[in-house]
Amino acid sequence: MATRKTSPDDPLAPLTLAVGQEDLLLDRAVQQVVAAARASDPDTDVRDLSSDQLHPGTLAELTSPSLFAERKVVVVRNAHDLAADTIKDVKAYLDAPAEEITLVLLHAGGPKGKALLDAARKAGAREVVCAKTTKPAERLTFVRSEFRALGRSATPEACQALVDSIGSDLRELASAVSQLAADVEGAIDDAVVARYYTGRAEASSFTVADRAVEGRAADALEALRWSLSTGVPPVLITSALAQGVRAIGKLSSARGGRPADLARELGMPPWKIDKVRQQMRGWTPDGVATALRAVAAADEGVKGGGADPEYALEKAVVTIAQAARAGR
Repeated sequence: MATRKTSPDDPLAPLTLAVGQEDLLLDRAVQQVVAAARASDPDTDVRDLSSDQLHPGTLAELTSPSLFAERKVVVVRNAHDLAADTIKDVKAYLDAPAEEITLVLLHAGGPKGKALLDAARKAGAREVVCAKTTKPAERLTFVRSEFRALGRSATPEACQALVDSIGSDLRELASAVSQLAADVEGAIDDAVVARYYTGRAEASSFTVADRAVEGRAADALEALRWSLSTGVPPVLITSALAQGVRAIGKLSSARGGRPADLARELGMPPWKIDKVRQQMRGWTPDGVATALRAVAAADEGVKGGGADPEYALEKAVVTIAQAARAGR
């Protein structure tokens, strides 16, 4: 097979460094390299390894010349967790990368394993940023870019409505954009988004959160059980609970003003300002603190820290509803 010259912007560059902690973006960085490699050679051999699977000598074995000169993609996940001896192997390889092989290092980007990160950058790695989206505006930009990538346009109101409906999980947002683009003909506006998600309203994680922060414990528990029975992931419910409580806390500590002004200050749409104002009655600062602790405990419970995720969610919902009524 003839060798191919690459540039640092080419997915087939000898080294791709995906930096960050957003799982969806990390997976996409890998998929882009694999797709480019298989477009060049359908028989590309892909080896996808976690850090604990890469031992001293493993990389040399994987990148040794093949009798058939086949193209390879070697993916190393959580490269920041590599052992010191293995990092030496990787650094040595970076000095003389093998032909027809693309090495993909996935690194969290923090101080752990920084020496490897620096060495990869010094070696001229093609770098892909995979940072977590922590701000509403970043998630809004992500949704817009997803629609553009699919060749579709959506109104700003539709993008905002989708973020408000789905939450902060990028996989869920990407899936929703893909589904809307595939199923909806013509313009995608906020009315389309509202209509499309009406069928899951009662099973929505946001319905659970709304009933809880309004102090309606029985209704919140009913919505929770229905949500879980219809397959809503528990992590989405804890995320919605957190957003609901934080919105109460942010608005209660904000300066007074018109919804439009508060929306700009707090990063919420104006309609949500009005909604949260209605939900705030009965909340106290101590209640917000108690509710946030309950959400944190539930989040740990649904992510493996507890034996019964459903019980963890029920306990959080009841605690939040009680906190909502503490000041009444």
